Amino acid sequence: MNILLNTLWFFRTIKYVLFWVYLWQLKEYHIPRFINHFTTHKGKKLLTNPLQLVKILILSILLFYPELFSVCFVAIFAMWAIEFAIFAKQIYQGSAKKPVITIKTFILLLTCFTVLIFSGIFISLSFLDQNQLFWLLVLDILTPLLVSAIVLLVQPFFVIARNNILKKAGQKIRQQKNLKVIAITGSYGKTTTKEFLATILSVKYNVLKTKEHQNSEMGIAKCILQELNPEHEIFVVEMGSYQKGGIRLLCDMVGPQIGIVTGVNEQHLSLFGSIENLLSAEGGQELATALPDNGLLVLNGDNKYCLNLYKKTQKPKKTYSINRGKINSDIWAEDIEFSQNHISFSAVNKQKEIFHFNANVLGRQNIQNLLAAILVAKELGIGFDRIALAISNIKPEHSGITLKKNKLDINIIDSSYSSNPDGVLADLDYLDIFNGKKLIVMPCLIELGKKSAEIHEKLGQKIGKICDIAIVTTKEHFESIKKGAMYSGMEEKSIIFCENPNDIYSIITLQAAENDAVLLEGRVPQKLINLLQE
Repeated sequence: MNILLNTLWFFRTIKYVLFWVYLWQLKEYHIPRFINHFTTHKGKKLLTNPLQLVKILILSILLFYPELFSVCFVAIFAMWAIEFAIFAKQIYQGSAKKPVITIKTFILLLTCFTVLIFSGIFISLSFLDQNQLFWLLVLDILTPLLVSAIVLLVQPFFVIARNNILKKAGQKIRQQKNLKVIAITGSYGKTTTKEFLATILSVKYNVLKTKEHQNSEMGIAKCILQELNPEHEIFVVEMGSYQKGGIRLLCDMVGPQIGIVTGVNEQHLSLFGSIENLLSAEGGQELATALPDNGLLVLNGDNKYCLNLYKKTQKPKKTYSINRGKINSDIWAEDIEFSQNHISFSAVNKQKEIFHFNANVLGRQNIQNLLAAILVAKELGIGFDRIALAISNIKPEHSGITLKKNKLDINIIDSSYSSNPDGVLADLDYLDIFNGKKLIVMPCLIELGKKSAEIHEKLGQKIGKICDIAIVTTKEHFESIKKGAMYSGMEEKSIIFCENPNDIYSIITLQAAENDAVLLEGRVPQKLINLLQE
């Protein structure tokens, strides 16, 4: 029986090591992001898992009432058997949480398994009966702490290796004297602006851009080392950071001559610790400082934080805007029209040039992103006519939001790439142009700090004005969304909390019909996306 018990312990250990390394990787080994996860509903469930609490209770019984060993043995055997069965089912269904295998995760997994498995073997060989069960149970309960400790102990070695890679990348990029580097940062719109700009510049230049999710120091460094070659004339770099000084580090590596700040809001505020730290990094202050005296800083004239940076910086600067009344922009949009499948507008600059553009992208917010790309392209010597031709070839997926009809002829608006307060509001404006019933499925936004409740209530007010049904997939600020939506007149029964993808799909198929529209906003379950797009 002990052999079977040890086997069950072994497999549950594999399950949890995979999960906790996955979680660290998901949070990019960033301690504040990892800790912040436990302020969310899902994170709190990890800490207050009933199964974990029962294990702690059994551990206490073994410690103080060893005569109840048989009862404890049966209970632990049953729990580990259940965990093994769940793990086996997840493996069969392909839903088991596991990290993407990289050199780092391989080393971490190998180290964790070595420490825990050898500890388990030592316990099995050294103890009998209740002592063996007691110490195996201790290892079970402490697995998250042990994995996290190993991650933190190994991290300094990876930092040394990372710094070496960053140094090599910096040396390589500086060898290309004629390479022009364009850096893009901000709380939102970075990826879309990068895609638009790289597409437009490609009509004249040999362009390299960072790929999807390559906005961290290691992602950018790998892009440089693996893909940059002497033929490249322009490197378009998306830059992201979760701490003050992060953008400065990236700028030191790539040496940008042109910087774009797409827009700033409270996204990731809890990670930065203060709005001042956020404005330093994602807010563009570090990027502005890093630009040479003959460089160019391009700012979103519709964003209050960008306007403040415009007033403060002494570097050469230009702005773009939709609402020109806020600032005397260098380029702005007029004659704006947008439908379900495209947007059109006229771009006007201070030189009194005007040109009409059509793009097969969705949502009015993408006019801002296009204006940023148009302004920089003009600065680099590309005429409006060639820019317009390039824009006409931009695909909807480049904008981070797509529209498809499923087998029930329901319009599925997929904006699940990422989410932030401004993005949700903009996507709701796009949803509003559809006829028929309108539904939104979204999680609560994370890492917004002290303003979370206020922001979610504001989002709820917008949802209440536009949507017929709102399905919220996470719980932490569900009540704030509901409060805002009901303030705008939405019925309480139409604001639903639901985590299960199958249940959400059932609600949608029961409530939505032909030509109705469903907005998938933010990190909704991939299974739900697959079900709706069938």
